[in-house]
Amino acid sequence: MKTIHDFQLMKKEKQKISLVTCYDFWSAVIIDESGIDAVLVGDSVAMVMHGFETTVNAEIEMMSYHVAAVKRGLKNKLLIADLPFLAHKKSYSFLIEAVDRLMKAGAQAVKIEGAGSNIELIKNLVEAGVPVMGHIGLTPQSVHLLSGFKLQGADDLSSKKILNDAHLLEEAGCFSIVLEMIPSELAKKITSELTIPTIGIGAGLHTDGQVLVLQDLLGLNKNFNPKFLRKYLNGFDLIINAINRYNSDVKEKTFPNEKESYR
Repeated sequence: MKTIHDFQLMKKEKQKISLVTCYDFWSAVIIDESGIDAVLVGDSVAMVMHGFETTVNAEIEMMSYHVAAVKRGLKNKLLIADLPFLAHKKSYSFLIEAVDRLMKAGAQAVKIEGAGSNIELIKNLVEAGVPVMGHIGLTPQSVHLLSGFKLQGADDLSSKKILNDAHLLEEAGCFSIVLEMIPSELAKKITSELTIPTIGIGAGLHTDGQVLVLQDLLGLNKNFNPKFLRKYLNGFDLIINAINRYNSDVKEKTFPNEKESYR
């Protein structure tokens, strides 16, 4: 099973790191048989599995519930969980309780969006023995502040801030950092300057690894087609065709047949 130390070794040896999101038991069982290095139970679960418009609606109860479900199916992969919206802002005791719940549900590391005032909190968590993954660039929990899901770091001032935040997160003790929706040149510069691995999503080829939402790479949402996404399966059509074939067989009385019936 990959560990956070394997992430460091893979960067050193210039081996790419692969992550996918996962939110449930049956997906975890399949991913566990794959070559994927690590799994993220992202707060995107609020959108993908519960139909909310943003990740803001993910609560610690929702996150710990899905982490536990994934853990039951995942035996051989590093499991990282998102700390949900404002869980690290309410109080320090609430933060510790939230991290405690995620770790006891099965997470081996937590991911925290943003830098700034989070730096001291991250230092405290790392000193307490909690592996922390950072996340900068487009931070979906701040979607309202950022006025939507759009490219970050496109101008000189914002790119310098993202670069500085990356260094601060490394100094705080993060074992890895997600770079989301930033120019590939900026991601390349950050990756070359840091000693910890960078994981990109919409950040170009030159990060140390990549992460995608499982349902997105499987093509399950036909209306979601951002520039950075490559669909490896036309899952929507495959599934709806299978369901329609089942429906036709039932209506035409060809299912179940004799072999599928008991005597």
